[in-house]
Amino acid sequence: MCGIVGILGGKSVATDLVDALRRLEYRGYDSAGIATVENGHLDRRRAEGKLRNLETRLIAEPLSGRTGIGHTRWATHGRPIERNAHPHMSAKVSVVHNGIIENFRELKERLTAKGHVFETDTDTEAVVHLITDGMQNGLDSISAVREALDQLRGAFALGIIFAGEDDLMIAARQGSPLAIGHGRGEMYLGSDAIALAPFTDAITYLEEGDWAVMRRAGAEVFDRDGAPVTRPLVKSVASSLLVDKGNHRHFMAKEIHEQPEVISHTLSNYLDMANGRVSIPDLGIDLATVPRVTISACGTAYYAGLVGKYWIERYARVPVEIDIASELRYREAPLPEGGLALFVSQSGETADTLATLRYARANGQRIASIVNVRTSTIARESDAVLPTLAGPEIGVASTKAFTCQLSALACLAIALGRARGAISEEQEQELVSALIEVPRLISTMLVDETPYVELAHLLSKARDVLYLGRGLSYPLALEGALKLKEISYIHAEGYAAGELKHGPIALIDEAVPVIVVAPEDDLLEKTISNVQEVAARGGQIVLISNADPEKIGCELAAHIKIPDAHPLTYPLISAVPVQLLAYHTAVLMGTDVDQPRNLAKSVTVE
Repeated sequence: MCGIVGILGGKSVATDLVDALRRLEYRGYDSAGIATVENGHLDRRRAEGKLRNLETRLIAEPLSGRTGIGHTRWATHGRPIERNAHPHMSAKVSVVHNGIIENFRELKERLTAKGHVFETDTDTEAVVHLITDGMQNGLDSISAVREALDQLRGAFALGIIFAGEDDLMIAARQGSPLAIGHGRGEMYLGSDAIALAPFTDAITYLEEGDWAVMRRAGAEVFDRDGAPVTRPLVKSVASSLLVDKGNHRHFMAKEIHEQPEVISHTLSNYLDMANGRVSIPDLGIDLATVPRVTISACGTAYYAGLVGKYWIERYARVPVEIDIASELRYREAPLPEGGLALFVSQSGETADTLATLRYARANGQRIASIVNVRTSTIARESDAVLPTLAGPEIGVASTKAFTCQLSALACLAIALGRARGAISEEQEQELVSALIEVPRLISTMLVDETPYVELAHLLSKARDVLYLGRGLSYPLALEGALKLKEISYIHAEGYAAGELKHGPIALIDEAVPVIVVAPEDDLLEKTISNVQEVAARGGQIVLISNADPEKIGCELAAHIKIPDAHPLTYPLISAVPVQLLAYHTAVLMGTDVDQPRNLAKSVTVE
């Protein structure tokens, strides 16, 4: 969601702050701003919309301070206008914030009664006035922040600077990620190590409840009780990663085309390709006796988990419960003794998923996570981590992270199956061989995107689009619909094909494209009958399948052919067409493909 950066530098920091914010654009935002300490005073520049608007403002009205904070805002409280953009400030203090201050109304009422004047609609401004109030009552900067933190309820990552304090920045983290970067005579702050990559690879991640006093000479970290603590200094790999579009028009296109490589990297982490075996990290639990696997995630990661449910139940014969993270913990689900809880998250910082992980731990579950950031909070709070090796994913609509999550889940399902004797050694070798083929098969599908460009003209005219699938293809129908609505803003819904007659068929007419994900598997004949029901009502059928179109027995608007493959791998292979359909439709419609409206890459608040 919101992006935070801060620099205690040796020269003017405005340009570096904007460059660091640019590396956080993938999180999604609707306004941006920076504030610096100049000649003992605080000053700021803010702008609605993209960073280029802030840069234009800075050209006309430059800032020259050596100490500064910056922010990209994803609106929660108050409209996305300049008045509500961060940083927020008084004459004494300036604050950037990611998260939600749940008791801001109570604080605002109390502070207004004491004479503080609020100028925005945001929850963050209450933090500014709370700290200012402490300083007006005689507290020094650090003590005022400490007192304010004790009064805040909710989730927050904060970066704070002060008038007259050129060598001071305070960071605080509760529920939202925050990292401190260490330089030579300089210090840095960021929501994500990627933001700090141009400056340093020496990173300290604040833990839950931590706050830190930063000066150019270093940082002192304290826990929520104010006791000094030592947090490890880690070497970030973010600085070695090139985050650019390459020869592609959008990050999403680049990331779709990176899938053969990153899937190969992920599979290599778990497969002994020479011997046809799977080797996963020790989960600290006897896989042969796991009574149940509980999977929880949000968004696209949830759909990956849904595929994982099918795989684990089919190949390992272990019952699996899966639920959206924002629902599971609130229904107080009973969890079996000795159970395995599995959490899937690209960022490893998803607030609802993290909260559900803590619920599962409190209920005696062994915790495993599938994450793309091994230094993330979810990874650090897990008993075991199954990393995806997707590299940075900048496009808000997840593509390569999704297929890497599927790759890790497939390997886990096979490992569980072997441990429980549900599949033989020969079957394990067959499944491993099938997975090894996936990168090559996906590469063949990326050679020619002409069919998707042509289909985009059909989809771009639609008001509603339906996606259908059965079995392992049902989660792909859900994912396809999500991708289309995320980046093209066309209403789309995914359904289990067998549910067609239970309501969705009422929507079908000549104006409704119906995307059918139907590889040639055991359920193809059942899906064909559903397709014929669609055809009888004039629906425009787009078939994603390796089956002969003649088998369908009705006219198709288009047929997207996928390669023949083992049934295990069809979700990985079918992901590519639904991604490309959404991408080319959005490009044709002229939407912001990489940063669609109202969406954030990493949802770090509830």
